[in-house]
Amino acid sequence: MRVVDLIIKKRDGGELTSEEIAALVRGFTGGHIPDYQMAAWLMAVIIRGMARAEIAALTDAMLRSGEVVDFSDLPAPKVDKHSTGGVGDKTSLVLAPIVAAAGLYVPMISGRGLGHSGGTLDKLESIPGFNVNLSLSDFRRVLAACGCALIGQTPEIAPADKKIYALRDVTGTVESQALMCASIMSKKLAEGCESLVLDVKTGSGAFMQKEDDAVSLAGLMVETGRAMGRQTMALITDMNEPLGRWVGNALEIRECIEIMQNRPAEKRLRDICIELSAWMLKLGGRARSVEDGRALAGEMLRSGKALAKFKEIIKLQGGDPAVCDDVARLPQARHKADVTSPASGHIAEIDCRSVGIASCVIGGGREKKDDVIDPAVGFEIHAGLLDPVEKGQPLATIHYNADARLADARDLLARAYRIAPGPAAAQRPALIKRVIE
Repeated sequence: MRVVDLIIKKRDGGELTSEEIAALVRGFTGGHIPDYQMAAWLMAVIIRGMARAEIAALTDAMLRSGEVVDFSDLPAPKVDKHSTGGVGDKTSLVLAPIVAAAGLYVPMISGRGLGHSGGTLDKLESIPGFNVNLSLSDFRRVLAACGCALIGQTPEIAPADKKIYALRDVTGTVESQALMCASIMSKKLAEGCESLVLDVKTGSGAFMQKEDDAVSLAGLMVETGRAMGRQTMALITDMNEPLGRWVGNALEIRECIEIMQNRPAEKRLRDICIELSAWMLKLGGRARSVEDGRALAGEMLRSGKALAKFKEIIKLQGGDPAVCDDVARLPQARHKADVTSPASGHIAEIDCRSVGIASCVIGGGREKKDDVIDPAVGFEIHAGLLDPVEKGQPLATIHYNADARLADARDLLARAYRIAPGPAAAQRPALIKRVIE
C-alpha cells in the first residue's frame, strides 16, 4: 500500500483498517516513511479524527512496536500516573517518591516538553548528572532497588510513540484525543504497571481547554486501559492558571524539593499531589480508601520519607542527591526581570497557554524538535487567579540568561494577565472537577 493513499483516505474522512494503521506505524518506526508524510497523516487525523476501532489499532500498533515489560517478579503492586500536561505541572516529581516511600513500585516512563507544556524528563535533567536514558535492564535494577525509576522511553519500549511524539510537538498536531490516547496508553501499557491514575487537565493551559473534551479524553483512556486489563481511573483537574509558584525546569525541581522538605507551598500544587498519590495508593492496595490514601501521602511528606526516597532515586540514576539539601546546586539563571501589573484591581483571567509559550521563548522549551533547553530559565509567579493586585506590583519574575528574546517573553507574559477593577466577586475554579472511575 502507498503511504500517500493512506494520507488521502484519512484526509477525506475515511476509516483506516487495523492492517493499514499497523503498516503505517511499522514503516515510520523503521525509517521507511519520512517525517513529512507522517506529519501530513497526523494533520489529517487532527482535522478528521479517528474512530474507536482506529484508536485501538493505533494504540496496539504503537504498543507492539517494542517490548512489553513484565515486572511480575517484584513483590508489591506496580502503579503509575500520567498527566496530559500543563504549565507548571510537576506533580510526578512529588507523588512518585511519596507512593514509592509508602511501599508500592512506580515504574514511570515520562516524556519531554510537548507544545507549551513542560516535560518531566526535561525537569529531571536539570538535576546535575541525572540520567533519564536508562536501558531496560537498568530501569529494572533501579526500580527493584528503591521502588521507583523515572526514565524516558528506552529503544525497546513503544519506539513508534517516541518518534511520533517528537514530530507532533513541532507540527501543530498535539491536540488530538485519538493521538493523545494512543501515545499515553501505548507507553503506560508497555511499562509494566498494573494500575494507572490519569490526570486530565482542562482550561486555558491544557490541551483540552473545554471540560467536555477533557471528560471525553479521560473516558477514552480509562476504557482503553481497562480493555487491556489495567485498573484505570481519571481525575479532571483545572489548568486555568500555572500549577505552583514556579514555571521552568530547574525552578520546578526546586519547588518539588521544598514541598518534600515540608516548607510552605502553593496550596493547589500540594493538594493535587496528595490527591493523585491517594488514588495511586488506593488502586495499589496500600490504602483502603482515598481518605486513607490522603493521610498516608501526607505522612510520607511530614516524616521526610518522600524526600529520602527522592534522594535515593536521584543517586541511583546518577544525579546529585545533595540538591535535596541545597537547591542552589541546581542551575540558576544570571538575570531577572519583573512583569508588573498595569492597573490596580484583581486578576480576572490568566491565559495559561501564553505563559507556557513564553517559557519556550526564553529557552525553557522547544520550538523545533532538536532545540536545546536551558534548564535554568523560567518564571516565578507572584499572583494567581482572582488575587488582588496594585498597579506596578510584580505579577511574575522572569529568570533568564539571554537578552535576545526577553522582550518577546515579557510581552507574552504581560498579555497573559487580564486585570479587572475592584475586588474579585467569584471563586477560583475547583481544582478537581470530576472523578472518572
